Amino acid sequence: MVSVKPHIFRAYDIRGVYGQDLDEEVAELIGLAYGTFLGNRGRVVVGRDVRIGGEVLVRGLARGLTRAGCDVLDVGMVSTPMLYFSTVYFKVDGGVQVTASHNPPEWNGFKIVKPGGATLSAGAGMEQLKDMVINRKFRECKRPGKIERADILMPYIEFMSSRFKIDARMRIAVDYSNGAAAIPFPKIAERLGIEIVSINDVPDGRFPGHLPEPTEETLKDLQRLVVESGADFGAGFDGDGDRVVFVDDLGRIIPGDITLAIYVKHLDKRGKVVYDVSSSSALREIILEKGCEPVEMRVGRAFLLNAVRELNAVIGGEKSNHFYFPEIWGFDDAVYATIRMVEIVARAGKKLSRLVDEIPKYPSIPIRTFECPDELKDRVVEEIARYYREKGLKVSTIDGVKAYFDDGWILVRQSNTMPQVKMTAEARTEKRLSEIVGEAEDMIRETIRRLSRGA
Repeated sequence: MVSVKPHIFRAYDIRGVYGQDLDEEVAELIGLAYGTFLGNRGRVVVGRDVRIGGEVLVRGLARGLTRAGCDVLDVGMVSTPMLYFSTVYFKVDGGVQVTASHNPPEWNGFKIVKPGGATLSAGAGMEQLKDMVINRKFRECKRPGKIERADILMPYIEFMSSRFKIDARMRIAVDYSNGAAAIPFPKIAERLGIEIVSINDVPDGRFPGHLPEPTEETLKDLQRLVVESGADFGAGFDGDGDRVVFVDDLGRIIPGDITLAIYVKHLDKRGKVVYDVSSSSALREIILEKGCEPVEMRVGRAFLLNAVRELNAVIGGEKSNHFYFPEIWGFDDAVYATIRMVEIVARAGKKLSRLVDEIPKYPSIPIRTFECPDELKDRVVEEIARYYREKGLKVSTIDGVKAYFDDGWILVRQSNTMPQVKMTAEARTEKRLSEIVGEAEDMIRETIRRLSRGA
């Protein structure tokens, strides 16, 4: 009997090392379970990004789905947002993208999509699917489903191209990270008259250019390319094309919450704006200045996507550079986000660096992590929440604990995937930031030590 490791089931997807945690047989069991989850009927679209082993995992997955009575539409190698789009375009009952997003090349996994494009996640079906796989709670059909190939590339290109009209000449530098966005984006840009200078533009699951995650380290070549080529700005995609980090014309990396603030400033309509708890206070100020309503949410695609849809929000975004657009069913799509930024810069008639500098900037720290046993993470956060409440501070527990000072805030939250507690903070001055962070670090370490001793 195939052994399935429980740890591959995560908060937002299924993920593990290919050949060690995941293989064709495990993929088949996941397909069989998801087909059962869907009621042993309907159509499921299946795609894969550029990762090694993707074709093998799709084969096993499709076989499991058909055993469960589902018909499979195999769309081949696509970006994750193309898979999301295909669930709407083909009007199917579900979808699965074989991807490990921005993880190192030896990883692979499954992003599972329910009807309409919402993600199967913790609290929204993942636990049920895990139980079905681990305990073999499958239902097979005597009449299996069928597998057929389907093209989504041209419908996606035509849809994306039809959403925009770029009137100015624009030149952007793009780092595709050897990922799946390199499949559709050049064709869309050509149709819109956008000139591209690119690096790492050949899809390759070994990711020879750099790891498939746009970070301060991996974006250095893109920063140089933007400046040397005189590009209007740069766009760094992740491996599966659902996330983009922008670099302005001066070569500066733009944080995701500041990017969202730029989107908000250039909205054509007012309404609710959804953002995650780690975002800068500057974003909230821009939302209010625009006449929109700020809605703070916990971190994670499942929560942001659902909120954008349920609240009929005008836009949503995370500091991690996922951006959610209601006009494309709330999906986070790096290609759409990039063209939207091209449109904004072209219409504004200003350099992107000018648009960035129009957003207030407050001192903040990158996320800091503290090792903490999984069984203690919740208690640690509860203790910290109590500490700040007793100090008379306003406290939010949407995601971990966020305490608000008159001149800043501190956020402490449990890691969804690691035995860690994470902290980030922002203040109006560097001096105040240092005070807030120093107090919080001492308290977090002491709380972990005390609870670990059983005190």
